[in-house]
Amino acid sequence: FFSIFATMNKNGILLALVSVGLAAGLAAYTKQRRCPQGEAKLLRGAEVAKEIREDIKKEVEELKATKGITPGLVTILIGQNPASESYVRAKSKTAEELGYFSIQDNQPDDISEADLLALVDKYNNMPEIHGILVQLPLPKHINEEKVLLAILPQKDVDGFHPTNVGKLLIGNANFLPCTPYGVQELLVRSGTPLKGAEVVVVGRSNIVGKPIAAMLMQKCAAGNATVTVCHTATKDVAFHTKRADVLIVAAGVAEYIKGDMVKPGAVVIDVGVNEVGKTAAGKRKLKGDVAFEECAKVASAITPVPGGVGPMTITMLMKNTLKAAKMANGIDV
Repeated sequence: FFSIFATMNKNGILLALVSVGLAAGLAAYTKQRRCPQGEAKLLRGAEVAKEIREDIKKEVEELKATKGITPGLVTILIGQNPASESYVRAKSKTAEELGYFSIQDNQPDDISEADLLALVDKYNNMPEIHGILVQLPLPKHINEEKVLLAILPQKDVDGFHPTNVGKLLIGNANFLPCTPYGVQELLVRSGTPLKGAEVVVVGRSNIVGKPIAAMLMQKCAAGNATVTVCHTATKDVAFHTKRADVLIVAAGVAEYIKGDMVKPGAVVIDVGVNEVGKTAAGKRKLKGDVAFEECAKVASAITPVPGGVGPMTITMLMKNTLKAAKMANGIDV
């Protein structure tokens, strides 16, 4: 053996064999890190949202024709935040396209807390309004929690009132928060297995992380998963994400999740939207919380940004408003 070793080393053959071996090992590792099916399937929320809106529109037309009921939604916008203005316009436009009674109530950013609370109370008492949405964030002089608490739970179509959060947690929700609801719908409609699946949620916000974790752990067809939540104090995020059959990322950090943090064949849902600059034409450049190009080579399915989760949020708001209109009129939901 040593004679052969010396001869090979002398002739430089050993070095070549070692190089070939290393290259083969690296290739095998790279192949192992890739999705078994190849490039990931894109989960386009825009396409799914369109299907859901078509169903909603038919149901609204039937409600109007048979019951004389028109779902009503008011969106209250304080100040002139460009992103909020764009979002509220999109909500109002979608509501009108679906045949809803829609009010967009714009108020100056110096409105007093008392006046805003009075405005909410006004819409609480309007029978033709079934859903109230106060666009966040609010100016610093207004207590957001107090305003959200002022909305009647049966009109809280954003699903943020403590009553609705509590009902969600015990598995008896009236309204699911719109973005988590959209994520769940994307998973279900894409045929992603959830029963017994290892789901890892990165981020623990009240808007996305906490509610989606609670929703997917419920004993139901659209849940029954084993859920882990990672956050800023998690010691080794990658340890958890690499175990995930389904990885949901809402960390608020552009491209936080890299390709080597994803389990091969996982389904990756990127909730993040981060502005990282402007194009030459002045349009916003957006990145998700997932390094898309890297992760798409490893995952079996992944949501793009934009065009993934975003379009689902407004659509699920419309679904919640339709449900609120039915509940207000004693129709089974």
